[in-house]
Amino acid sequence: MGFSKPRALTVRLAEGQPVIQDVFAAAVPERFRAKPKVDPARCRAGCAACAAACPTGAIALQPLRIDLGACVFCAACTEACPEGAITHTNDYQMAATSREGLWLDASGKVSPEACSAEIKRLFGRSLKLRSISAGGCNGCEMELNALSNVNFDLGRFGVEFVASPRHADGVVISGTTTRAMEYALDATCEAVPAPKLVILFGACAISGGIFKGSDQLAREALGKHKIDLYIPGCPPHPLTFISGLLTYLRGTKA
Repeated sequence: MGFSKPRALTVRLAEGQPVIQDVFAAAVPERFRAKPKVDPARCRAGCAACAAACPTGAIALQPLRIDLGACVFCAACTEACPEGAITHTNDYQMAATSREGLWLDASGKVSPEACSAEIKRLFGRSLKLRSISAGGCNGCEMELNALSNVNFDLGRFGVEFVASPRHADGVVISGTTTRAMEYALDATCEAVPAPKLVILFGACAISGGIFKGSDQLAREALGKHKIDLYIPGCPPHPLTFISGLLTYLRGTKA
């Protein structure tokens, strides 16, 4: 039994505007753990507590840096650091167009470079993507599904997920890239017509995450393809995906 029309209208008005209008300045909960902040000046001489506590080896010392592509945002480093040299912000904008670009230092700068003029011409207004879950826990996959809901509404930017790689302009890879998915991953990428975009979504796709070094991973499969965009997180927030992709495609946050 549904709401009566007056009741339904009352509920809808109480909900307010569900769509996030500005994906670059969206309000997220203060407790949401996103981009870290590092302050090497606070590091105690000879201390390596943060690096020892990191489960994925994402922390480098001298100077203090964090590999966002390996970070699983567990906060073990912030708990271990006696001087507060590492803290977490709720800044979700941390995509990059190179693997090296995911190394966060004291500057705090992590941002994708703009795509080429040709890619912008082809995909700047309409982009179809195929999702490949290559051995994930479904965390990243759930966030990708959320991109289509009323809050994030990815389709308003001309970006949609499609069922077939032959109808796609690019792929979004999530998961650790297991050996069981090696053939399917390669075949799907090859089926996408050129030119195509390849996006890695989440720590597992970018570095293997906590499974890095496992003999059951086929990380070499990714070496066959040029990676255009890296979206870090465990799992990444939908806003991290949208803001990163739009910055890459349009070269602006406007």
